[in-house]
Amino acid sequence: MSHTLQHQTSLLTPDIDESLYSRQIYVMGKEAMNRLAHAHVLISGMRGLGVEIAKNIILGGARTVVIHDCDKVQYEDLSSQYYFSESDIGKNRAKVAVEKLSELNSYVHVKHSSDMINETFLTTNKINVYVLTDAKLDQQILVGNYCHEHGIKLIIANTKGLFGQIFCDFGEKFEVLDTNGENPITQVITEISHDDVGVVFMSMDARHGFEDGSYVTFHGVQGMTEVNEHEFKISVPSPFTITIGDTRKFGIYEGGGTVIEVKKPHEIKFKSLADSLIEPELLLCDFSKMSMPSNLHLAFQALSHFEERYHALPKPWDESDAEKFYEIVEKLNIDNRDKPLTDELNKHWIKLFSKICTGDLCPMQAVIGGIAAQEVMKAVTGKFMPIRQFLYFDAIECLPENVFQPSDIIPKPRFSTKKTRYCSQEIVFGADFQEKICKSKYFVVGAGAIGCEMLKNFSMMGIGCDKEGGVYVTDMDSIEKSNLNRQFLFRSWNIGQMKSKVAAETVKTMNPMMNIHAYIDGVLPETEHIYDDKFFERLDGVVNALDNVKAREYIDRRCVYYGKPLVDSGTLGTKASVQVVVPYLTESYSSTRDPPDPSIPMCLLHNFPNMIEHTIQWARDNFAGLFTIPVQQADEYQRDQKEFAHRTSKNLSEYDRTEIIENVKRIFGSDRPKDFLDCIKWSRNLFQQLFHNTIAQLLYNFPRNHKTTTGERFWSGNKRCPHVINFDVHNKIHLDYIVAASNLLAHIYFIDQIRDRQYIAEQVLKIKIPEFQPKSGVQIFENEEQLKTDMEKKRRKNSIVEDDKTEDEKINKLLNHLPKYDDIHNINIRAHEFEKDDDTNFHIDYIAATANLRAENYEIQSADRSKIKRIAGNIIPAIATTTAMVTGLVCLEVYKFIQGHKNLESYKNAFVNLALPFFGFSEPVPPRKQTYLDHEFTLWDRFDIQGDMTLEQFLEYFKKEHKLIVTMLSTGLTVLYSPHFMKQPSRAGDMKRKVSEIYETLTHTKIPSHVRSLILDFTCEDLEGNDIDDVPYIRYTFR
Repeated sequence: MSHTLQHQTSLLTPDIDESLYSRQIYVMGKEAMNRLAHAHVLISGMRGLGVEIAKNIILGGARTVVIHDCDKVQYEDLSSQYYFSESDIGKNRAKVAVEKLSELNSYVHVKHSSDMINETFLTTNKINVYVLTDAKLDQQILVGNYCHEHGIKLIIANTKGLFGQIFCDFGEKFEVLDTNGENPITQVITEISHDDVGVVFMSMDARHGFEDGSYVTFHGVQGMTEVNEHEFKISVPSPFTITIGDTRKFGIYEGGGTVIEVKKPHEIKFKSLADSLIEPELLLCDFSKMSMPSNLHLAFQALSHFEERYHALPKPWDESDAEKFYEIVEKLNIDNRDKPLTDELNKHWIKLFSKICTGDLCPMQAVIGGIAAQEVMKAVTGKFMPIRQFLYFDAIECLPENVFQPSDIIPKPRFSTKKTRYCSQEIVFGADFQEKICKSKYFVVGAGAIGCEMLKNFSMMGIGCDKEGGVYVTDMDSIEKSNLNRQFLFRSWNIGQMKSKVAAETVKTMNPMMNIHAYIDGVLPETEHIYDDKFFERLDGVVNALDNVKAREYIDRRCVYYGKPLVDSGTLGTKASVQVVVPYLTESYSSTRDPPDPSIPMCLLHNFPNMIEHTIQWARDNFAGLFTIPVQQADEYQRDQKEFAHRTSKNLSEYDRTEIIENVKRIFGSDRPKDFLDCIKWSRNLFQQLFHNTIAQLLYNFPRNHKTTTGERFWSGNKRCPHVINFDVHNKIHLDYIVAASNLLAHIYFIDQIRDRQYIAEQVLKIKIPEFQPKSGVQIFENEEQLKTDMEKKRRKNSIVEDDKTEDEKINKLLNHLPKYDDIHNINIRAHEFEKDDDTNFHIDYIAATANLRAENYEIQSADRSKIKRIAGNIIPAIATTTAMVTGLVCLEVYKFIQGHKNLESYKNAFVNLALPFFGFSEPVPPRKQTYLDHEFTLWDRFDIQGDMTLEQFLEYFKKEHKLIVTMLSTGLTVLYSPHFMKQPSRAGDMKRKVSEIYETLTHTKIPSHVRSLILDFTCEDLEGNDIDDVPYIRYTFR
């Protein structure tokens, strides 16, 4: 037998390409990423589930991935194997799949094989993890025994219609290095007692989060320095304190310091598959179906018994086969070792399993494939807690709701008379439902990681694949290198192209029948002429693939307005969520909001940082304040002085205008740099100002031994006493700052940049820096309240005088303070637009150096460049496994939309954390009900008025039809009607004018031709004159 493997890619450098894997590294960490990059994974079975797992592992960056399958492509594979086409039918599955899979990641050695797997094969290819899909039970047990005995991690994954299974065996001793995936807890110390039971006190602002029996280490503690960099096992007496044992032998605590959680390895033991089948550990993922895992554990085993007895699998929707299948399950349950596996054998579930188990659904395989791929990563890295040991998942709610009516006989759906690419999906849902899927029209908002996976699923499901159907996708962004690690529809040669366009072209190759339309315009109030009434009204539903709350809320409002179902999803590392929005049945996305992230107080940032996050934010603000905002302001002034002065004089205080004037004067000032040496000189002086002089002035105002008015130490608690930094050209971070700052300034003025560190070091030594002289009378604020009060005073200063001036006077005054056009029109400038992913532009270099120098000032533990980049760039950690899984969950909900489910309990919101692992599913929340008069309404209800009316007709209509007297009518900020306004001469005659005309007159705008309706709000009384608090809004369709 030949064991030759066909190689599809050249092996590149084993070094981790952080520009590609950056988002994944933020999830896993560099150490785990390095382990993954040395892993050798075998995936057997290249149908839909196998290719999904392979795709995720290859994107993730394993060293070698061997894909294996002995069988040939069949029509049934086309429902979920997106790298197969009709022309591939009859060819070996692995051989067909390898070409497309090898394109996903040039750092991964992708091989394929159609040989029988044996011991020699596994040894030769150094297989660390064996993933087995679509295998019979006897083969699973055979492989399971071998892997358990030889230390090869085993993952078995299967999907059968709307049912899925994962089994993990990582051996007798498996070490988990990080059980939850959370960043180590870090807290600021306010005091450590000198006692036989040393108590560490922390801020009372929030609970510390430490657990009893865990371990911590210390950094930056003054006085009691013996605790620094040493580990202590802790007890937790309160949410704000921990104890670390006897501290009497240590020095007295003087201040400063942080306490940091130390994560300890956790060893777990796995049983073999053979043992686990008899005594299974079952991970529960849906608390509404407590007995489902035990039922499915038996059902998956029963398939092999059924096939062995009847030489075939159960026929789709065959009642006779379902009864036979149930009998086998029943016997397996009774024959289980000492006692039945479950006392709650559910005949209905078991028979459903029999009727749809030969079907293949891409969304199910996305869910199981995403989870299984994450288990592969856990197996080779020790990062996150593995599944122990069986996970069973189902989505039977996707079936028609009448399937769950109390009846033993379920009607058999109609099937197509000939095989099509959807025949495996038809086994589950029938041909009539497949036609509905193909005729459906869906809008995918976003073509990033979630959007790419969504489009892939849609193409396999057949959404929009009829001439009456359609898929619409939009994304404003172009493709970047860091996208390629998760956004699998893109390749390196697509970098710079528009995401939506490339995604549409790629997904069309997966299913040529897909009617997909790509847009590059965001969905915003400004683009409502594109995504207008006609666009939304033709849709059957919307799926969000967005990464910001503001955009999601806007889409949500549009869906509520047009009465369209919406599924919103999001990921954060290994965490994912799904929210289903169904017209009239659920609340909307915007009905509940997460609390905003707490902001860092300005006073803390400016004078009293105590965490590295504070110094990073300060560095980011410093970057913008030096290289972006003032240059943009100067550029705007240079382009059009009058317009700039008009805009600046309007709605700004004297304080804010003064700041802008100073910015413009500085950018165009006579001391602006003329060559790179000037840039070095500027940078060296800035270093002195930021990291020496400012700190020296702070210590002059508040010396190290300064006491408050109550006699307490000023530098205590959350306040860390800083120290000045003396520039040292031999200190790498010091020189990093000079190099980055000099080049950033040079770029602004089109001066040739110099990256030669030796040259810059030699020149910076020649610069003379004046000795610091403290200033008296410098006000430094001790707390946030003082700072806010002062800023408010400055903003209000001269406000009365300013209000008395005409607009022309304000503009002329402003222009008198600014440089003359003739003096600046030949000066070329350009602002830095912060770009976190370009490692050559010095942006992150500057912020990293600045943040760590600031941290050194305050004796805060420094951070590496990667962490600073994540925080400064507000980068969301992301990994392909979570994305694949969550889009599968979304598409399962889309099945329900197309089915037209009317019961709230049919839908599932989800929260998943693959790191734990945790799966939580719940019914969506119904909309809040309100009442006016005797009418009940929710956010989905409104008054619909068709046809343009005069204001008089409008008021009479509401009085007659709804028994409501309108007391005020408005749209946005424009009041269209109120009895008070009607008395004004300018409003004479409004009662006889059309509402649309009144709107155009008051807003001085012509209503665009694409706008057919206005959204009107109103207040009203009942016919007896009693105020009514809440009423629905009005959609006023005037054309």
